[in-house]
Amino acid sequence: MQVAVVTFDGFNELDSFISAALINRCRKDGLEAFITTPAPVVTSMNGVEVSGQRPMEFVTEADVVLIGSGVKTRDVVADDRLISMLPLDPARQLIGSQCSGALVLARLGLLEGMPVSTDMKTRPFAEALDVTVLDAPFHAEGNIATAGGCLASQYLAAWVIARTLGEDAVREAFGYVAPVGEYEETVERALRAVHAGEAALR
Repeated sequence: MQVAVVTFDGFNELDSFISAALINRCRKDGLEAFITTPAPVVTSMNGVEVSGQRPMEFVTEADVVLIGSGVKTRDVVADDRLISMLPLDPARQLIGSQCSGALVLARLGLLEGMPVSTDMKTRPFAEALDVTVLDAPFHAEGNIATAGGCLASQYLAAWVIARTLGEDAVREAFGYVAPVGEYEETVERALRAVHAGEAALR
């Protein structure tokens, strides 16, 4: 199973790298994430240059597509060429967004009245599109999920791992990265966020 972590110019390093790194703890189980970019090299909001591992065309074959955020997301949403490079299909793909990535999901018409989790700076722009923003770090409905706040990217990763490999795989992956002495707390917080996000509107 392949995961495209869509990463645009001006990206937030925490959003793309945390989710990709956590998911790649599951490589041995057949789940692998790739930084997917519209150009060979993209530059982060803090000036870090990164070479894409996969081109944008990869999103059509990926089993999971995660849309990262950044300081140029509104430019991305306004760019018909970039948007046309994202022919996503929630019927066969898991699709998630991090922070301002929710604006991309809205532009693609994937939300269909679904509320989102996003960051505080993005909130007014989402609400201007008549998208309801939740005071929660994670929300999912069916095959679409959104996360809000940079460190909530761990919850997006936990959702992907749980949906594809199961919760035991989440526990194992997070066991590598949890702060020493805080393993149980870290794992349970991630799973609690995912469960709450999936149950919010039941």
